[in-house]
Amino acid sequence: MLVTRAELEQKAVVWLKQGLSPWQLALTLALGFTIGCLPVVGITTIICTIAALMLGLNLAVIQAANYAAMPFQLLLIVPFLKLGARVLALGSLSRVSTSTLNVLPATPVMRMTMHASSLAAQAMLGWVLVAVPAATALSLALHTALKRVPALKDSTR
Repeated sequence: MLVTRAELEQKAVVWLKQGLSPWQLALTLALGFTIGCLPVVGITTIICTIAALMLGLNLAVIQAANYAAMPFQLLLIVPFLKLGARVLALGSLSRVSTSTLNVLPATPVMRMTMHASSLAAQAMLGWVLVAVPAATALSLALHTALKRVPALKDSTR
């Protein structure tokens, strides 16, 4: 039995919406995309799952937005790292390893681990500074667009 395009579109809208208002759907997409840009590879799926469960959002939609953000995640690691370093007034990334890590009596593996952790913390700081305003702006823009979708107009929020 063949399914028509109209039936597929209707099923997709029902699946995507699953009782969500345009605002909740916009928030779900914005959070999924923003979390998906987190500069630590490998943890975004877990964080999106936790956020969806805690906030009562559509798990499939937040994960779809998360996966759509993966190319941006990789492209934004260095800019987030530089922003975090600038905010922490570190000047250059090499200063972290020479000033902080050479003081510590540690093995080379320990120093490398601490340096990687320091870089990850800098990148996370840069992400936090950008993520909150970006998620807010993205939510508002998506809400404005989703309010105009006829299939979503029956929700009033």
